[in-house]
This record gives sequence, structure tokens and C-alpha cells, in this order.
Amino acid sequence: MVDSVFAPLPIVRTAADLRARVRRWRAEGERVALVPTMGALHDGHLSLIEAARREAERVVASIFVNPTQFAPHEDFGSYPRQEAEDARLLARVECDLLYAPTVQEMYPADFATIVSVGEVTESLCGARRPGHFDGVATVVAKLFNQALPDVAVFGEKDWQQLTMIRRMVRDLDMPVRILGAPTRREADGLAMSSRNRYLTPEERRIAGKLNKALAGAAAYVARGAPADAASEAAAQALREAGFAKIDYLEVRDAESLAPVKIWDPSRPARIFAAAHLGKARLIDNLPVGAP
Repeated sequence: MVDSVFAPLPIVRTAADLRARVRRWRAEGERVALVPTMGALHDGHLSLIEAARREAERVVASIFVNPTQFAPHEDFGSYPRQEAEDARLLARVECDLLYAPTVQEMYPADFATIVSVGEVTESLCGARRPGHFDGVATVVAKLFNQALPDVAVFGEKDWQQLTMIRRMVRDLDMPVRILGAPTRREADGLAMSSRNRYLTPEERRIAGKLNKALAGAAAYVARGAPADAASEAAAQALREAGFAKIDYLEVRDAESLAPVKIWDPSRPARIFAAAHLGKARLIDNLPVGAP
């Protein structure tokens, strides 16, 4: 089937217009799913739309490059933006509506509220990117209030973000079910990411080694090896492969994100990494003891 058979995707840019659409659907007894994104969509994002479609009759995707989750030295200005292409891709997977608000719509001049989720945001990316998760929590809370979805879908690639959002929803009694969708990967295991386009061809050949290093370390920990030793061996392998900097490579409890020294098979655990390769900061995680 060719793209030309798909009607253009409707786009709304204000919370009022979004809510009007959602009200009409609800009046017809339809459930609504939300998939928040920052755009520059790839097959990993589209798999989230497909997962949402299985959960609800109507699917809304949002595209908003959220300034409050970027530090001054990070890539807010250069983050890829391609709304027309993203809308075409969303139409292809039968998304019903694109919500693409402006910065002014999301953050009026007198905006003063921050949502902060403690504990699960204090380690890993939270420790290396101060304020990042406050920005994510705030914008996701706003999107939930604007779209009022029955379910929202997030990728497991950013497991810490997923954990934080589940905690926020639980703590604030938000009436939305959070669904985590499996990470979509390239043929060599590299987790799909909008930032992968920052990689040069040579860096792209190296990048797949991140997943392989994590898989090896996860298997080692599952056999009873100390988590610190397995993590350090994997980090050293990445340095030797050409990764310039390892922000972290650690085994953590999958629910609390507390450090794990020796894996207890009665508790789910995951191994997490963030590593720099050229201009790209790549993150990934895998379960320990998975089949």
C-alpha cells in the first residue's frame, strides 16, 4: 500500500482544540490513547502508535521539543524537527490526530509550576542531567491534563523515564494507564533513537556494540557475578571500541532503581548505560535474566 492512499493527518496546536476533539470521541464511547514524542520519528515511535492502537479506538500523538528538559549546553536548538514528514509517517500507521503545540501554548510567559518526582529521578540520567526529569514530568503532566487519555504509551528504551512517569501517575492519582512498549532495534542491536542521526558512518558501525556489551554483562550478572565487575568489564569494552565517555553503566532494581550488587532472581533487575559517541549520547537498558 502506498502512502498516497492515506488522508492528511489532522493537526491541532492548542489545548482547547485538542480537548474538543477528545470530547467528541468520548461522546461516541471511544477510548483515547496518547503517545508523547519530540518528533523526528522513526520505526520505534511508530511501534508505539501501533501499541496504542491496540489499546484504544483513537490515538493522539504529540510532537513537542520540550525546552525545559534540555540543559543550556544540550542540543535543544539542533534537535531535528520535521513536522511534515512526521505527520506523513503518523498517517501511515493510522494515528488519528497530531497535537503540535507551540512553546507559548505549553509555557505562557507567567508559567511558574514544576512537577518533580523524587527518588527514581536522582540516579542515572537524573544525576548527569540536573533538571531534566523535572522538565519531562512537567510537560507530561500537562499533556495528560490536555488530552485526558485513557492510556499513554512510552518506550522502554528510556526505562528511567517510564519508571518516573508511572510513579508520578500513581502519586498524583492521575486517571491514565501507563503502558511500556518494547525497544525497537536496528539489525545490529542499536536502540532506535532520533539522535542516532548524529552518528557518522564510522560511529554508526561502532554504536551497535553498546547493546552487545550490555547483553554480555547482563548474562554475566544473571550467572551470579558481581554487578560492579560485570559493569566495569562492559564499560572497558566500550572504551576500547571507541566510545569517548561512559556516563554510567550500572545494574539497578527494575522498579525502585536502587543499585544491585548481586542479582536476586526474585527481583527484576536491569542493566543501564549512557555513553557518548561523537556528538551522540546513546542510552540503552536490558533486563537481567531474560530468556
